Amino acid sequence: MISKARWIATLALAAIAISTGAAQTVKTAQGEAKGKLINDGRVRAFLGLPYAAPPVGPLRFKAPEPPSNWTGVRDATQFGARCEQWHIWSDYLFLDAGPSEDCLFLNVYVPATAKNADRLPVMFWIHGGGYAAGSASEPRYTNSVLPTMGVILVTINYRLNVFGFLASDDLGKENSGSAGNYGLMDMVAALKWVHANIARFGGDPNNVTIFGESAGSFAVSTLLAVPPARELFAKAIGESGAAFSDLLSAPLATRAPRDQKWTESLGVHNLAELRALPASAILDAAQKHGTIGFGPVVDGQFVTEEVQKTYAEAKQAHVPLLAGWNRDERAGTLSKDMTVEKWKAFAKEHYSAHADDFLAAFPAKTDDEAVRAADDYTTDQFIALGTWKWVEAQAKAGVPVYRYRFDLPATQSEMHPEGKYAWHSDELEYVFGTLDVRNGAQWRPEDRRLSDQIAHYWTNFARTGDPNGKGLPPWPRYDTEKKILHFDSTISNGTDPLRPEFEFLESAPAH
Repeated sequence: MISKARWIATLALAAIAISTGAAQTVKTAQGEAKGKLINDGRVRAFLGLPYAAPPVGPLRFKAPEPPSNWTGVRDATQFGARCEQWHIWSDYLFLDAGPSEDCLFLNVYVPATAKNADRLPVMFWIHGGGYAAGSASEPRYTNSVLPTMGVILVTINYRLNVFGFLASDDLGKENSGSAGNYGLMDMVAALKWVHANIARFGGDPNNVTIFGESAGSFAVSTLLAVPPARELFAKAIGESGAAFSDLLSAPLATRAPRDQKWTESLGVHNLAELRALPASAILDAAQKHGTIGFGPVVDGQFVTEEVQKTYAEAKQAHVPLLAGWNRDERAGTLSKDMTVEKWKAFAKEHYSAHADDFLAAFPAKTDDEAVRAADDYTTDQFIALGTWKWVEAQAKAGVPVYRYRFDLPATQSEMHPEGKYAWHSDELEYVFGTLDVRNGAQWRPEDRRLSDQIAHYWTNFARTGDPNGKGLPPWPRYDTEKKILHFDSTISNGTDPLRPEFEFLESAPAH
């Protein structure tokens, strides 16, 4: 026997399906595509739409080419293949059929009630994964609540690792001295697709917010500095990462000889032979080269110069920025068994003449404080320092900047048995409203509340360039007040307590 409430809900969903049936088919520039309803009928999803030609055969290790048109109605109810990668991180799960070189697909999530004339803000997501792994089909990003808040969400795949960033001498000769950065070029191609097509879904091509996490945040900071991308978005959000360090970038003069030597180790003599190799052979060899063996390069044409230099000369896109990181990005490593005496010894070993200044920036009078200082230090070195430099540089451009730190320790789960850190990527399920996809997590009321608040901040920012809104704790502008927002069980704002750490690290690198 079906209850009255369930019967009414079923009729309501059926009505939505009937009223939006025609709208589930959208005519893109390449042809018609039919999506499906998700999130209890609140969102229309168009999955696996190609934004570029398959980068295979002669198009391997080349800039993306435009996608081909199709005839008939394309089934857009399943994810396209993720880009070639091996299994690197255990929290990476996928809903697609598997990896392939033919992977340049994106997904468009639209409020079910949206009409073509609505001109909704667009949020363009770039996944993380060290430029080596990840996919738009990760459950953390699917079935998101963001489209239910009046925005269109676009998530993309882009070429990874060796397929996205090989930069050999031979490739440079083929392309007038430039090589690599194919993964970044994919992002620009996807943004161009959005500009050409998103109005057909009810989106505003002139109100696009690019946002990403980890390598995705590195990419966002880079796209602000890349000439072909600057006019393709209006706002930016960065979560834990920026291209203000050498962690995921290198000059072509350094990379090209190294990549050439690696290519020759495959037993090929020219690019034609390289492009004829099976993808599996290239990927297997890349795996032996290291998890993050291939990343962006300063090639002089696409990435024209060091990203930091572009920002220092205020040549980046002057768009509003919302950015920050998590309190414990890389906690529990250096801090294990840390004591005050060990911390003093670390300072002397790594900063010698600057040891006293180091201890003033990272003070510790007790063993517990030494553990906290060590966790702050590893977080800074890994992600926070580069992100801080990005925020500071964008603030100098005179545009609105909002900075946060995600402080709420993770609830216990399969990934977090200790349940005491706010680790790298922990904010993702909060941003997308997908907490329930985290295996084994027992979420608290404060987690649900914070997720709802963050999603509203993010969508408010995408809408207007200001995250503030009704019912939300106030978020002061960092560029004018130098205050940051702390995401915890209770949201608060205040001046940055860790600024001395960043100022020290910027002036006295470790040896």
